[in-house]
Amino acid sequence: MTLSKTRTSFYRRLYVAHLVANGTTSVPAIMEATGMPRRTAQDTLTALAELDILCEFEHLPGERHNIGAYVIRDWGPIDPRWVATNAERLRQALGYPPLA
Repeated sequence: MTLSKTRTSFYRRLYVAHLVANGTTSVPAIMEATGMPRRTAQDTLTALAELDILCEFEHLPGERHNIGAYVIRDWGPIDPRWVATNAERLRQALGYPPLA
């Protein structure tokens, strides 16, 4: 089944939110888990706000520059249990590699 651009974008956002909620909390880690280019990973994190998912970057105390982690503060209208239950299906639909 070929996914539309809209569905692919939606699935990608849900999957990235799931990754962040489960400890994949940096752009390099998301890139490694999905094979996404850096810009796509960054844009996807930013685009979570369009689904009313509140994802924020937390700087680690005492660290310089952009050292820290992304955190999901609020899932908005999205049910994180549904996303967790369907994460494997989303991963497969997007063609991402299995998680190590």
